[in-house]
Amino acid sequence: MTRDNHKRPSTLLPPPLVYVAALWAAWELHERLPLPFPKLSGIGWLLVILGCMLLLWAALTMFRHRTTVNPYKGVAYLVQDGPFAFSRNPIYLGDSVIYFGVMLIWGNLWPLLLYPVVWAAIRYGVIRNEEAHLGAKFGEAYREYCRRVRRWL
Repeated sequence: MTRDNHKRPSTLLPPPLVYVAALWAAWELHERLPLPFPKLSGIGWLLVILGCMLLLWAALTMFRHRTTVNPYKGVAYLVQDGPFAFSRNPIYLGDSVIYFGVMLIWGNLWPLLLYPVVWAAIRYGVIRNEEAHLGAKFGEAYREYCRRVRRWL
């Protein structure tokens, strides 16, 4: 069954749960097969704070434009300012920064080893569908935005 991408993205995975599941798996793997990594708690907490600030900035920017942050709902506006001026996916970028911050706080190498799976799940299970929705809804304006702004950084 095909979905009308004009209405909403056909997102497959709940993005925050992808990161949480990977961190949970990393914790469980570390309990069974420790792969210690130097604890860099100060840098880790700095990354967590920076990631949270990026998430908040992106969410406030979207709310200001009266569009949704929910990956299962259709957007009302093509946001191109704030953090969206330098990343098409600042929320997922913020999630990733937080993820790596937790890795440094824990001193556990497993999150780094699991990150390719996280990246692929977000890229192909979420972003691909959001991009199809934005392309269907905003057409050339979205394609121009994609030419100007990179997907991650």
